[in-house]
Amino acid sequence: MNMTGELFKKMEDIDPKVRDVLLTMMDEVEARTRNITVGKGDFDQLINIVQNLAHAQERTEKRLGELAQAQERTEKRLGELSQAQERTEKRVEALALAQERTEKTVKILAAGLTDLRKQVGGLSMTVGYGIEDRLMPHARQFASTEFGMQVKLVDRRNLIYPDGGYDEVNLYVEGEREGRKTYLIGECKAQPGKKDFEAFSKRLERIRAHLGGDIISVLVGYHFAPEVEAYARKRYPDIRRYRTFEVEGVS
Repeated sequence: MNMTGELFKKMEDIDPKVRDVLLTMMDEVEARTRNITVGKGDFDQLINIVQNLAHAQERTEKRLGELAQAQERTEKRLGELSQAQERTEKRVEALALAQERTEKTVKILAAGLTDLRKQVGGLSMTVGYGIEDRLMPHARQFASTEFGMQVKLVDRRNLIYPDGGYDEVNLYVEGEREGRKTYLIGECKAQPGKKDFEAFSKRLERIRAHLGGDIISVLVGYHFAPEVEAYARKRYPDIRRYRTFEVEGVS
C-alpha cells in the first residue's frame, strides 16, 4: 500500500484498532481502483463534454459582456433623458414666468385701453355738446325754414319714461306744423358712424311711443363718410342727415 509519510504520521495518533480498520479500507480501495481502466471512446466523450462546457462558458461570458455594455448604454441614455427632462422643466418654468408677465402686461394694457376709451368717450361727448351749443342759436330758424314748424320750445333735455328709464335728447324742438303737434329730435356727433344711426333709430322708437305726434329726426355731424351715408340712406331713410354748416347757414 502506498501512503505518504504525512498521512502515516497523522494516523499514528489514532487508536490502533481504528487505524487497522482504516488501513484495511485503504488497501481495499487501492486494490479496486488499480484495475479500473477508461476506454478511448469514454475519454473522447469526456473531452467533448469539457470542451462544450468551455465553449458554453465562453459564450456566457461574451453575452454577459454584451449585457454589461447594453446596461451601460441604457444608463447613459437614462442620464441623457434625465438631463433633457431637467431642461424641459426649466423651459416650462421659464414659459410660465413669461406667461405671467404677459398676463400682467395684458392687464395693464387693458386698463390703459379702458381709460383711453373713457377719455375718447368723454372727448366725443364734449365734441357732441360743442356741436349742440353751436346749433342751439340756429335751431329755431332751422326748424321753421327747413320743416315749416311754428316753434314753441328749443331745449336739450332728458325724456323720462314711466318705468324710470330715460333718453337724452341733444336737440329738442317742440312746436306745430299744419296744426299738428310736431317735434324735431336731433342727435349730434362729430363724425357719425353706422352704429350711431342704429342707436339713434332705437332711441327714436322709444321717443315716438312716449311723445306721440309727428317726429322729425335729424342727425347732425361735421362729416359723413361715403359708406356711412349710403348705409343710412338705405337702412334709415327717415333719419335726415345734416352737416353743421348746413344748420348754421339756414336763414
